[in-house]
Amino acid sequence: MTQIIDGKLISKQIKEELKEKSKILLNEKGITPGLALLLVGDNPASKSYVASKEKFCAELGFKSVVLRLPEDSNEEVVLSYINSWNSDSSIHGILVQLPLPKHINEANIIQSISPKKDVDGFHPESFGRLVIGLPGFIPCTPAGIAELIKRYKIETKGKHVVVVGRSNIVGKPIANLMYQKNADANSIVTICHTAAPDLRYYTKQADILIAAVGVPKIIKAEDVKEGVVIIDVGINRIDDASSEKGYRIVGDVDFDSVKEKASAITPVPGGVGLMTVAMLMLNTYKSASGEIS
Repeated sequence: MTQIIDGKLISKQIKEELKEKSKILLNEKGITPGLALLLVGDNPASKSYVASKEKFCAELGFKSVVLRLPEDSNEEVVLSYINSWNSDSSIHGILVQLPLPKHINEANIIQSISPKKDVDGFHPESFGRLVIGLPGFIPCTPAGIAELIKRYKIETKGKHVVVVGRSNIVGKPIANLMYQKNADANSIVTICHTAAPDLRYYTKQADILIAAVGVPKIIKAEDVKEGVVIIDVGINRIDDASSEKGYRIVGDVDFDSVKEKASAITPVPGGVGLMTVAMLMLNTYKSASGEIS
């Protein structure tokens, strides 16, 4: 029987662990983890993501500062708030919700965040530390994937991990995580992208397939081998007249057909997405406690 890799369950476990750790941190050092969240514009998905992060902070007893700026805010305004949080000792993590409006340079914004407060793990220094295997902030979605693999005791040593997608947010960092020489990785890694003349040639070799391309149900049953472990990062909205909302959320993997061949698989929703916020909170706690500094 195919094992469902339950992100809801694991994120709940992490939440309970963080509640206890945060109580200890407050009692022993008088520190409450603080997260600053900045949203520019009215993108519905971004608004929802920020609201979920704010709610998670409240449930953990973290301090949260949420700044919502209008769409036409200029880059200088955004940078001024980030600079103020960089020097605020009560703020241990800074997150700027992406994507930003086109007139704001995302690279400038990301690089303005202090690497010591880069809980999203997007700063070049954080990425560089990841590549060479030094301690640092790992981007939250890849960190969530690695945590699911670890907690479900999925064998990774010498396994062929195929990553579909090469984004800076998921594809590149998870590839770097999985080839690190440690007990929860040590894998052989292939990255696939749009230049692949035959994507199936690579995906059928995967012992562990990580789909992070943002195309609904691009991975079918015929694209994978028996016993594969599937990690589906996709969150795609497709029209569905039978749904009250008029749409439903699906992954990059055709779940119903692929689960018949997979040994383990993440559902969408209920898989990797929930882990992203949990790992953001874990990074914030690590910053506050000094585990990452």
